[in-house]
Amino acid sequence: MRAEQSSNELSRIYHRRFEHRVAYRNSVWKTLVTGFFSRYVSPDGTVLDLGCGYGEFINNIRCKRRLAIDLNPSSRDVLDGEVRFFEQDCSEPWPLPDESLDVVFSSNFFEHLPNKDALSRTIDQAHRCLRPGGRMICIGPNIRYVKGAYWDFWDHQIPLTDLSMAEILECSGFRIERKISRFLPYTMPDKLTIPPAAVALYLRFPLIWRFLGDQFLIVAVRG
Repeated sequence: MRAEQSSNELSRIYHRRFEHRVAYRNSVWKTLVTGFFSRYVSPDGTVLDLGCGYGEFINNIRCKRRLAIDLNPSSRDVLDGEVRFFEQDCSEPWPLPDESLDVVFSSNFFEHLPNKDALSRTIDQAHRCLRPGGRMICIGPNIRYVKGAYWDFWDHQIPLTDLSMAEILECSGFRIERKISRFLPYTMPDKLTIPPAAVALYLRFPLIWRFLGDQFLIVAVRG
């Protein structure tokens, strides 16, 4: 994953950025999963969370088999016991058979990779491991809208838009099923706790996304 960073550095960044908001972030992601992302996941499916962080997505999604990848060893400590964890650079070959996954999910991760070659190799691994018809779901800050605030995070490396992300996916053998340039707000506010009910309401009114959303959502299907 973040090949130019040590595991210890990742642990320090994660701890500083997220440790004081773990419970709140988990409640928000539980709402996001049940209110939106679960529609793309079969109860009998196998799902991999790419760049799983503190496991907010993979711990809340319901499916037959759950996997996660991150270079940060601290991720192992917060994942459900049923989640199989791989601590590795995601641009290197994944320890999974060809066509063994139904969904690869990644949120706010690709911008942290060291360069575009690492991103391209990561997407190639996702394509190899997904079954034909399997989906890759990507969320990330859209630099077209967040502009300079994109660089407020020390470990952001690759600026991406919905169009550039869609292009590399198509070049890697995916078909774009859904592309939303403005989906979720850029960050969760540090001092304001938005009730999960408000998050659920936000998901029900896509018109609001056009004004508040700064992150893209792409759902791509493996050919």
